[in-house]
Amino acid sequence: MDYAVEVLPAVNATLNALAGLLLVVGWVLIKQGRERAHKWTMISAFGVSVVFLACYLTYHYALKARYDVAGVAFQGPANVRTAYLVMLASHVILAATVPFLAAGTIYLGLRDHRQRHRRLARWTLPIWLYVSVTGVLVYAMLYHIYPSAPGNPIINEPDQAAANAVP
Repeated sequence: MDYAVEVLPAVNATLNALAGLLLVVGWVLIKQGRERAHKWTMISAFGVSVVFLACYLTYHYALKARYDVAGVAFQGPANVRTAYLVMLASHVILAATVPFLAAGTIYLGLRDHRQRHRRLARWTLPIWLYVSVTGVLVYAMLYHIYPSAPGNPIINEPDQAAANAVP
């Protein structure tokens, strides 16, 4: 695989971590009454998440094009695999909601609909933060805690990849 594509999982984890950090900073800023700083921090978090999504889709497109798989195989023990899959499933389901929740929350904030903004933000922040943190955890589990064994590449050849791929 092309080196530029191979580094995308690490880039994605870094972008997830940065988005999570910006979310926490934005939350602290609004608690301090610093609305303008909060606004730009949250817009920055959204921008980082958009860049993440572009990198994520690029990476998975490259996996599918080159290896005909949608993801990499989890290499950890069976008892950890169950916990990993539960975390991954909740991450994926909630990640699908984040763009809509975040866009709606930002829209309401920019339109100065404060009550509606706050009500939606009470849902958006914890979901978005959970997705950011679990994105980093998924990366750590796949590439650092339970990486593929030496001689057994993370991305298997096409005939083996389908049997080992995690959706």
